[in-house]
Amino acid sequence: MSIEFLLTSIVVVLLPGTGVVYTLAIGLGRGFRASIAAALGCTLGILPAALASIVGLAAIFHTSAVAFTLIKYAGAAYLLYMAWSILRDNSALTVSAERAPVSLRRIATSGLLINILNPKLSLFFLAFLPQFVSFESANATAMMLIHALVFMAITFVSFVGYGACAALARDYVISRPNVLSWLKRGFAGTFGFLGLRLALTEN
Repeated sequence: MSIEFLLTSIVVVLLPGTGVVYTLAIGLGRGFRASIAAALGCTLGILPAALASIVGLAAIFHTSAVAFTLIKYAGAAYLLYMAWSILRDNSALTVSAERAPVSLRRIATSGLLINILNPKLSLFFLAFLPQFVSFESANATAMMLIHALVFMAITFVSFVGYGACAALARDYVISRPNVLSWLKRGFAGTFGFLGLRLALTEN
C-alpha cells in the first residue's frame, strides 16, 4: 500500500461532505462521546458501497478491457464533476446545538443511513480504487478490499478528530466563510487533479 494512497485518502476524507457536517453537528450539540457514535455510523455506512464496487470492478476488469476504459473515463468525469460541484457550492457549513436526549444507537444509525443512502458513494469507489490497485495481479480483489478497509479506518479516525475539535473548528473555520472558501478551492483542485490523472492512466 502506497503513501500516495494514504495521503489521498486523508484528503478525500477531510472533504466537507455530509458525513463531516453530521459529525461536526453531533460533536457541537451532543459532545465528544456522541460524535464517536456518529463517526462509527458514517464509517460503517461506507462498507456496502465499497463491497458492491469491489465485486463489480473484479467482475468487469477481468472480462472486458473496453468496460475498464468506459468505467475509467466515467470515474474521471465524476471526479471532475465533484471538483466543479465544490466550487459551485456557496453554502457555508452549518451545525445545530440541539439538547434533547438522543441515544447513541440512534445517532450511529443516522450516520449509517447518511452514507448507505448516498448513491454517489459507489461511483466514488469505482473512480478511486482503480488508481491504486493493479488489476493484472491475481489478488486484485483482496487488495481492493484491504484498501477499502484502510480507507474506512482513516474515515473513522478523521471523523472522531472532527468531533473532538468541533468547538475549535466552529470558531476557526465554520464561522469564517473566507477560510472555508479557500479550503473548498483546495479540495476542488485535488479532485480535478485526480480526475485528469485517472483519465490518463493506462490499464
